[in-house]
Amino acid sequence: MSKKTKTRSVQLRDLWDIALKHWWWFAISVFVCCTMGYLFSRTLAPKYRVRANVLVTPDNSGSLTSMNGFNGVFGNNAVVDDEMVIILSRTVLREAVKELGVNKEHYVKTGFLKKRFDYPEYPVDIIPAADYADTLQTYLSFKIKVDKDLRADLEIKAAKEDLAEVEDVKLPYNIKTDYGSFTVVPTKNFPKKLDGSLKTTISYTGYDIKAESLAKLIVCDKPDKYSDMLQLSLVTPNTDYGVALLNEVVAAYNAIGVEKSTLQAKHTLEFINSRLADISGDLSDAEQNIESYKQGNGIVDVAFETSYNMQMRGTAERDLAAAQTRSEVIKMVLDFMAQPQNEFELIPMTTDVPAATALINQYNNQVARHAELMLSPRANAAYIELNKENLQKTRRTLIATLQQAYETSKVAVSEARTAADRAISRLGSVPQQERQYLNLKRNQEVKQQLYLFLLQRREETAMLMSTVTPKGRIVDEAYKETEPLGIGTKGLLVIAFLLGLCIPVGLLYIRKLLRNKFEDRKEVESLTEVPILGEVCVDHTGRSLVVGEHDTSSTVELFRLIRSSLQFMLGGKDDKVILVTSTRSGEGKSFISVNLAASLALLQKKVVLVGMDIRNPQLGAYLSLPNSKGVTNYLATQGQGIDDLIVHDHEIQGLDVITAGPIPPNPGELLASQAVEALFTELRSRYDYVVVDSAPVGMVSDTFNLARITDATIYVTRVGVTTLTDIDYLNNMYDQKRMPRLSVIVNGTKAARGYGYGYGQRHTHSK
Repeated sequence: MSKKTKTRSVQLRDLWDIALKHWWWFAISVFVCCTMGYLFSRTLAPKYRVRANVLVTPDNSGSLTSMNGFNGVFGNNAVVDDEMVIILSRTVLREAVKELGVNKEHYVKTGFLKKRFDYPEYPVDIIPAADYADTLQTYLSFKIKVDKDLRADLEIKAAKEDLAEVEDVKLPYNIKTDYGSFTVVPTKNFPKKLDGSLKTTISYTGYDIKAESLAKLIVCDKPDKYSDMLQLSLVTPNTDYGVALLNEVVAAYNAIGVEKSTLQAKHTLEFINSRLADISGDLSDAEQNIESYKQGNGIVDVAFETSYNMQMRGTAERDLAAAQTRSEVIKMVLDFMAQPQNEFELIPMTTDVPAATALINQYNNQVARHAELMLSPRANAAYIELNKENLQKTRRTLIATLQQAYETSKVAVSEARTAADRAISRLGSVPQQERQYLNLKRNQEVKQQLYLFLLQRREETAMLMSTVTPKGRIVDEAYKETEPLGIGTKGLLVIAFLLGLCIPVGLLYIRKLLRNKFEDRKEVESLTEVPILGEVCVDHTGRSLVVGEHDTSSTVELFRLIRSSLQFMLGGKDDKVILVTSTRSGEGKSFISVNLAASLALLQKKVVLVGMDIRNPQLGAYLSLPNSKGVTNYLATQGQGIDDLIVHDHEIQGLDVITAGPIPPNPGELLASQAVEALFTELRSRYDYVVVDSAPVGMVSDTFNLARITDATIYVTRVGVTTLTDIDYLNNMYDQKRMPRLSVIVNGTKAARGYGYGYGQRHTHSK
């Protein structure tokens, strides 16, 4: 069965160890982040939230609503959601911007990376041509540097385009650009005593663009969906600016509402006055007719009939006059609606027909709402079209209702006239002159009642114009909150410090997840269950053979530890053959083989180092030995003696070397031959240890052919060379038991303190 698979997940302890090794990453990261945080905090001025609360009045009891049914026209029965759109509409904001002149913003540099937003007082100003801001559709930036003598350097940009630049000019100064001429002037707030120079930047734009930007900055909301309260808020570094702006926005909103209501009342007055002029003429004609009739017929006073007949006649005549008045009012409304120019105008009067009165009120409300939506830039076009269709539908229904009411009124007039005629007919004894006089009198009374009705409406409208109130009642004028927004410099530095700690952790974590090579012995131990025989640290001496009899360097001591572990692992007296291999070239396999053999020889043992990498023989070149004779000669030639192949090492007593020899044409067949067993049987009889420098197992399969003659296998890995995939290959080989007594040496680690008598002296190698 396969052994437990090692995990490659990154543990907290691993990250801690990695962090200790890369402590300077944290130092640099914290320093950079704190520096950037401090510099960033220098660029930020403390910002405050400015608020204003406005109550949208749902009804106005003093309006024409209670007089003639104009619901929501001259009063403030508004839908609050629509008012939220209107109060931040371009029309309102543009008026506020124009009134305050905040399309110019003044920033004064006060220190390193620090600037101050000045309002309403500032040291330097620019004066453009009259009405210039009405049409400007871009941002202009004026950078001005002024000394105490009012000598200035000017630089003007439009967006990122350079417009003009002048140096050492005397203020006030007129500068001409492609966008027009501007006069730069010092104000009364220019410092009287100035050390060095004053640097200021003035941002200038048109009213429309500034209104658009304010629509994004000013927030309008309701406390809840059923509330009539509007809450305006603005975040700004200059609270005077925020307070003035919100107050002016509310004032502009109310002023536009009042102007609209006043304009509607003016239209109503114009209509009533025109009708009064017509009725006045008719009434004058009626009175003139009565006067002429009396004079022509010599009538001074008309005798009344008997009490009963006169009461009946009076009642009938009053009913006739009322019916004629009602019919005339309905006809006036129909005539008004029949005119094309009045399609979207308010109906200036109502009738006493309940159904028609309700429809007139509904129609006036829809006309007012349609006018408000047309003023709002945020209104949806589809919603406007739907409102227009509903308005036209109501208009058609109203006209049909009025026409029906008019026909009904004519019938009522006819019936009342019939009744009056019946009452008059009873007065048979009344002279014909009196009857003619009464007809003239009735006509004059109708005109007089209609005239009085219009006079009453005119007085009501005039009173309304004098008492119009704004829709928005100010509950709280603009005020600033006491605590600034944001976290401040200290909080920003704390965040920068924590961020400086987190960035290296994240980078190290990602680096550890993405890399494909291990870094130290501990990581190898976490990746494999193969026993770790030992580790060898890096050495920069350049020598191939670093193990010496009296050498006490860290590298030599590590080889001595490996030697002790190897002797413990071999155990038996006949366990002599030690095969050294690796996954690929460059992992230090030959270096480990040479120095391990030398370390064993220092125990006064007879040791032979055999080069079995016959495809790519490197041992001879590594030890500067001739490679003309070696293992391949013995395997390919019968009768070849071992003594002819052995080379004695003069540096290490008891160490012999057999190189690989010439490269054969059939290396696989030679390593599988019986001559290999014969060779190692002979070597076992002569030596205490046989160290085999074999080919890398990850490149060729020759090493597996030597498993039959091997007592122990040392697998060499190297920091920064051996990949994690190679470790997987090692684990598979270990699980399948393809090599006997497999163990691992980790090569290329850092020198650890305590190895050798020099306690960490860096006698290290680079092999």
